[in-house]
Amino acid sequence: MFALIQNGVIAQIIQAGTAFEIDGEQYPANWLNLSTPAEKAALGIVDVVYATRPSDTYYWVSQDAPVYADGVVTINFTATPKDLFTLQNNAVTAVQQQAWSILSPTDWMVVKAFETSTKIADNWNTWRAEIRTQCNAQVAAITACTTVDQLAALAPVTWAHDPNYVAPTQEVTPA
Repeated sequence: MFALIQNGVIAQIIQAGTAFEIDGEQYPANWLNLSTPAEKAALGIVDVVYATRPSDTYYWVSQDAPVYADGVVTINFTATPKDLFTLQNNAVTAVQQQAWSILSPTDWMVVKAFETSTKIADNWNTWRAEIRTQCNAQVAAITACTTVDQLAALAPVTWAHDPNYVAPTQEVTPA
């Protein structure tokens, strides 16, 4: 997105890939893509810089009007936090669902061990316990948050790999 600056104010916002008119002169839709920075500057056209948009998961986000200052047009966002309790409940449900979906393919091992009075391999038992531990730790971290900002800043769980996991190898391509 670009802005036309005239007399120190934003006169027009121009979307990339659209035709536009300045002082009665028509410019084709591809002009902004083909023109040099010097050609744009000669007309008073500058890039529009967007601030980082907050997550729609945690905030009601609205876009502010463009602001021209120090030769730069910036668009910021206003973020209003959503309800913390609802967000926490959603996050807890999501992490528990992730843990369930990781563990469920190996639930047959538990059933078989119970039915045959045998034991699950220690490495699988340890891994399943680690997944439950990771889930419980994330739930504790989620419920400990007292602000939406804290909840939004929580790192996602990096789940433990199952005992059969083989790390991918990097192929070396010949030069």
